[in-house]
Amino acid sequence: MKEIQFTQVQNNCCASETNKDVVKTGGNPSSNLPVAIIGAGPIGLAAAAHLIERGENIIIFESGAEVGSHIKEWGHVQVFSPWQYNIDKAAARLLEKAGWERPDDDVLPTGKELLEQYLYPLSRLPEIESNIKLNAKVTAVSRKDMDKMKTLGRESQPFIVLVEENQLTTLYEAKAVVDATGTWGKANPVHSSGIWTKEEGDLKEHIYYGIPDINSRDGERFNGKKVAVIGGGHSAINSMLELSKDPNTKIFWIMRKSKVGNAYGGEDNDQLKARGALGSRIHRLVDQGRIKVFTPFHIHQLKQVDGKINITGTSLGEVKQVEGIDEIVVNTGSRPDFSFLGELRLSIDQSTESVETLAPLIDPNVHSCGTVRPHGEKELRHLEKNFYIVGMKSYGRAPTFLMATGYEQVRSIAAYLAGDYEGAEKVELELPETGVCSINNVSNQVEESCCSPTPAAKVSSCCS
Repeated sequence: MKEIQFTQVQNNCCASETNKDVVKTGGNPSSNLPVAIIGAGPIGLAAAAHLIERGENIIIFESGAEVGSHIKEWGHVQVFSPWQYNIDKAAARLLEKAGWERPDDDVLPTGKELLEQYLYPLSRLPEIESNIKLNAKVTAVSRKDMDKMKTLGRESQPFIVLVEENQLTTLYEAKAVVDATGTWGKANPVHSSGIWTKEEGDLKEHIYYGIPDINSRDGERFNGKKVAVIGGGHSAINSMLELSKDPNTKIFWIMRKSKVGNAYGGEDNDQLKARGALGSRIHRLVDQGRIKVFTPFHIHQLKQVDGKINITGTSLGEVKQVEGIDEIVVNTGSRPDFSFLGELRLSIDQSTESVETLAPLIDPNVHSCGTVRPHGEKELRHLEKNFYIVGMKSYGRAPTFLMATGYEQVRSIAAYLAGDYEGAEKVELELPETGVCSINNVSNQVEESCCSPTPAAKVSSCCS
């Protein structure tokens, strides 16, 4: 166990460096303490911009070597929302003061362009850059001198944020904490029961979690191979569109949806045309026989046979196999990491693992709405006052998050933390409809529209 040297530091001055871990503390839980933001992706940096505009002190912890480190992993992928939905308003105001040239609102950026034209310039603004700590992994968040069991005086105590940086473990105090770590890097497994198996671990050299970059780093690995893509969402569609660039690659699409048409989304009815176009493009490839579909298919086992992978599962009650696979691409969604939040009192839905009040809006067991009504500080509260989970992580395992939704979340939270309670309750966001919105009737396996006229009791938690 590491020894921690407790060094009292007043007024946020820097502690003297020693060869031991250092604890930075601030005195008492006053308004001078910063708001700690965990994660320097689009939502974390937007939170910083809103808090800076309101005169709040901030500190940002990013576990990667640069901001937006997760986006860099899918930098080759074009997002389906144009720039107008990808730029936070407060961030834009700060950038424009520094002479930043805004991209065309109607253009669809790639992940790389999102970084180079927006996040990198934003992170280099002096008021943000001076408050970012890179290669700083948060390993725990708690209340000062209080574990989860302690209640008396809890809300008056500052937060303690434990951070690994430069081979040291450092403690920081904060008056509020905003967790914007997202869910990228915490992929779901292939097994239909949601469990990790030894077989999946043993085959890790032949399993890719994410969207391959066929034009660059991943072409040699996948081109001309028999590749199984597992998942029924936009990431799976993007993976197959990448793989289809090589006509000699054989693509097998495995998913649990009741029918392949459910994966195409709104197509022409989607107000985000690029999102609808993804479904239309994959629809054509399936109709042309370019992609072989296995659905509904519930995976139960992976097994390596003569250097190939056999995938065993059930389909409509029968045991089926997909044999002779060279590589597997997994796009089964992701899940949030709560491992460093164990001493906080969280309000988490037990099925979606989202913030509890969001679950009725996003739970795919209830409906398939890709459009979720705007929400803010009030909906994102936890039992732990002034702690918030925002961005993709606030949706837990649900896959329907849009960046613009996260920007509205942090705008509202920043207003609340700055004492502007009226501003926190305002809704300042309009989102495009997906063209797909249905309630899943589990009892008889039919889908009913929850965007068309139906009894109010059925649509109260949907996209209206």
